[in-house]
Amino acid sequence: MDNKQFAKDLENRTRKFTVRIIRMSSALPNTEEARVIRYQVSKAGTSVGANYREANRARSKADFHNRIDICESEASETQYWLEMIVELGWLSWRQVKPHYEECSELLAIFTSIGEKR
Repeated sequence: MDNKQFAKDLENRTRKFTVRIIRMSSALPNTEEARVIRYQVSKAGTSVGANYREANRARSKADFHNRIDICESEASETQYWLEMIVELGWLSWRQVKPHYEECSELLAIFTSIGEKR
């Protein structure tokens, strides 16, 4: 697979991840505390795909790597909020696990891309 196809496939993958995170977050309780977490997990989870898309439209290598670093950071933050959702008992591990695993894979990909400087 060439770089353009890889980038296109990863953009699609991160977009699907965004949709799944938004749908999952809508299942959180409607309490003040859960609204805070819903906002945080949605913000971090949607940022992964948005920043990857911007990375692919970067004006320089430095801009590209900066966006990839942001993707990595936002994926890690998303994992943190997913862990909190389970720990608080708002959703079960079974409900969160597919999102957590996909986030782990995306984090590994962005870490790998970031190491190729």
